[in-house]
Formats: sequence, C-alpha cells, structure tokens
Amino acid sequence: MVKKLMLRVFLATVSNNFKDCSHFFYMQTPPAGIRGTSLKRICQKYADKLRYATLYDSSLRLPLYSAYIFKKSDGRRRMDTPWMYEPQVESSTVFGYLSTQTDTSKHTFLALPLNEDTPPLIEDSQAVLDDYTDAVEYRRGPLNPDLHQAEPDDKSSTYTLTNVVPVITDFLHTSWNPYMDIIRRRLNNFCHGKAFMVTGVTVSGASIQRDNRDRLTIPKHLWLAYCCPWFDRNSPYEVRFMFPSYGGYALNEQTGHSVVEVPLKTLESFLKNQAGIDSDMTIFYKGCQRGLKGRKRLRE
Repeated sequence: MVKKLMLRVFLATVSNNFKDCSHFFYMQTPPAGIRGTSLKRICQKYADKLRYATLYDSSLRLPLYSAYIFKKSDGRRRMDTPWMYEPQVESSTVFGYLSTQTDTSKHTFLALPLNEDTPPLIEDSQAVLDDYTDAVEYRRGPLNPDLHQAEPDDKSSTYTLTNVVPVITDFLHTSWNPYMDIIRRRLNNFCHGKAFMVTGVTVSGASIQRDNRDRLTIPKHLWLAYCCPWFDRNSPYEVRFMFPSYGGYALNEQTGHSVVEVPLKTLESFLKNQAGIDSDMTIFYKGCQRGLKGRKRLRE
C-alpha cells in the first residue's frame, strides 16, 4: 500500500498555477479574486487526457469552480460511470506538498467507493459517497455537467467528487438542470467557435454533517458564465444580446431558487458581494471582449 501511495505522488505534477491546463480558460487566464483557505488547482485528468480545470478548497471539501470547454451534444447523460475521487488532493497532503494556496495537480481519477487500497486520509481533504448517504435533501450537483460534453470519456470525467457540490434536490431538478440544458441548446445553435465555461459556487456558513462532524460545505448559490467570442451575428435579437458572454445564478434553497440570467458584468458585481470573493473579481479576461482578430484565433 505504501508503494502505491508513493507512486501516486511521483506521477503528479505540482506547480503554482493552472499552466498544464490553461487552455480551458479564455485567453489562458483563470478567474481572479476567489479566496479560500486551502486551495488546490486541479487539472482534471481521465483516460490519460486532461479534461477540465477545478479550483478546489480542501478545507471546505468543496470545488469553488470548474472551467471547461463546452462541446456540442445531444444532452444525453452517461449512466454507467462510477463515482471517482482525485487521489492527488489527498496524497500530496499526506506528504506535505499541498500546504500552500497555490498548488496544482494533474492526476488520473480513482474509483469510489473506498476500499483497503484507498489512501487513509482521503476523507480529510475531499468528499466521499458516504457524506451524501444521509443527506436526503441533497444530491450531487456537477459544476462541469456531462450534458455539456459530447465524447464518452469527457462525460465520464465529470463523475468525480471534486467536481460536484451538495445541491437541494428540488432546485437541481426544477431549476438548475433545466438551465444547464437551456445553455446547451443556446450554445449548440448559436456559438460557432469555442465556448469557454466557468461554473462555480458562493459559500454559506452551513454544512452537512456525518458522525457529528462537519463534512460538506453547502453552497449558497450556484453560478455559471460562458464566453463565446465567435457566434452567430444573425441570430434573433432575444439570443444575440446574450453573446459573446452571459451568465446566471440561483439560490441553493428549497424555495426561491429560480435562475436569474444576467450580463457578465452584472454577475461579477453580484459575486463581489458574496463571502470569499474579492472586489476585483473577474471571470473572463477583459470581460470576453476581444477584437475580430482575437475572435478568429479562437474559431474552431
């Protein structure tokens, strides 16, 4: 077992930024102004390929955002993928490599549930399936959802607990999932190039307990923003004004959880008033506003 754990440490790459997966961010620039006490910058890897990026706070056992490239899809869910955890979040903590707020990992996921080969401190740094067992009001809500991906491996890569947050069941099914499908259809039809996505949370003071211990921090809001520099300029006005960028947010509550869609600047202004977010917070480089030359470089 010790040999397996050491192998995971040696295979991982740790640095002070997202450089190994910067291509998931518009102009290779991650969002700025999001704070945390124990941040891990994870380049999410599955089947030997980097799939997306996640900013994870291991002290809260909560991803603060996931950034990914939207892929046009039919919206079908992948039903046969086991839930996975990210071993680097735990193993590097064991050996002291992730003691600062500027660490990065890229590593292949390992499947849950836990077994005798699982690193013993995995539960200290991230959520496990048992944390959701008795949380009957909540479901696992993915920040990078599989319906925003097309290839089977890209869809499977979203089934890691470092990509999900505890979401009120009714909110997930009646508001958030339908909103994600609206975004899917909008980008399918009117985005002609790459669509850069960032989906995140704001933090509340509430948590889910297991064995009388705080385990999962419950998000106060979920939010999403997209940046599509190359879009259909002949689209109907009711859609066209939502390009190149737009966003939305909603309360993670039993009631009053309708999604509010807003321009990017309005979303950023809203987020700046939330806990854990600085007044200079930005989601996309220069607000996703670039000249025609810049948009051509991003065209697929």
